[in-house]
Amino acid sequence: MLGRVTQAVPESRRMLFLYVAAGAVFATIAARGVTVPLYAHDLGASRFEVGALFSVATIAAALLSLPSGVLVDRFGARTLLGLSLGATALSQIATAFTVSVAPLFLWQIVGGLAAGAQQSAIFSAVTESVSRGRLGRAMGWLTLSMQVGFTLGPAIAGLALKWIDLRTDIGVTTVLLIFTIPGALAVSQTRQHTGQGLALREPLKALARQVAFVPVTIGLVSMTLIWGTFGAFVPIFAREALGLPSFQVGLLLGLQAIFNAGSRPVAGRIVDRARRRWPIVLVGVIVWSAAMVVVGHLTGFLLPAIVIAIGTPFIAAAFVAIGVVFGDLSSASTRGVTMGIYGTVLFLGLSAGPLIFGPIVQGYGYAAGFTVCAVVAVVLVLVMAAMQVEPARRRSEVPVPPTPGT
Repeated sequence: MLGRVTQAVPESRRMLFLYVAAGAVFATIAARGVTVPLYAHDLGASRFEVGALFSVATIAAALLSLPSGVLVDRFGARTLLGLSLGATALSQIATAFTVSVAPLFLWQIVGGLAAGAQQSAIFSAVTESVSRGRLGRAMGWLTLSMQVGFTLGPAIAGLALKWIDLRTDIGVTTVLLIFTIPGALAVSQTRQHTGQGLALREPLKALARQVAFVPVTIGLVSMTLIWGTFGAFVPIFAREALGLPSFQVGLLLGLQAIFNAGSRPVAGRIVDRARRRWPIVLVGVIVWSAAMVVVGHLTGFLLPAIVIAIGTPFIAAAFVAIGVVFGDLSSASTRGVTMGIYGTVLFLGLSAGPLIFGPIVQGYGYAAGFTVCAVVAVVLVLVMAAMQVEPARRRSEVPVPPTPGT
């Protein structure tokens, strides 16, 4: 029955449903990024525990980034998406009914695993639903949908705190998942068999042998460390250090997401025209690192908002550039593995930042933690720049992968 429903949906409408579903998924994730740290803080969590809550979710997502492609092949995108959306709803409701810090880690792990599966399922569904000649545009719209979700989620969650408490807010934002239902029904149940089964060894070797693999990975780690550290601590940093009420915390994150999403089309054109991509990554990391250091010494809403608005487009352009380089690393036989490695490094980097620099934030304050993180990121990106190697550009067949959380 569901198969007949899928076939009856025109391609244009199916793609619209998928974009809306992607936006709703990431709006829920982004709203959770505001409400869970604030709720954990109210329950008595330390700064390090708040950062660790962010990290366990992204580590869980990283664990499914590579094998989730195999799950899609075996069970179909619709099954994986439906199960992961159910897991997200479960983790949201369970979090709202949790009254101590320790169980929050379990529900963050469940939510992270669901997020990793959702990314793979939606990505697979989009690539299967359009012709190769239109795949690049489809990826562009998918990325924009995700960024719109990251914009709306914190704004909705933050504004709702003017009228309801945090526990209610966590439960209410689960309603956003209703908008994923048409997309979940429109997803094809096709099981894509490549003939390789679970064999990953040879594609991984082929990827690792490319000379650009190490420098581009170092660049991605540099970016994710600063992005993940700031993202994990900014809700409680905005409350404790900037002195903002909860609803303004959501507005600040929403503002950052607006500049992140709005700069992507311009960044894409810049990356397409650039002869070399590593300078874009280098400048993006340095500018955003400087913005982190400056914000750590500010108070209030206006000045931090201005600094974030200036720095965000640079790091957004860096993420676009690094995604294109990872795309250039792939070939027909290694594309799935390459994108799986991309997601794994992305999520692990995002989770490592709060774990590594959380003790500094806990013991010496936000300014010290942000500064040390920025210094480490700049050193890593300088190492990447010193290597100055990237693959030859192959515009014809490789789309830019979506970058969740960025």
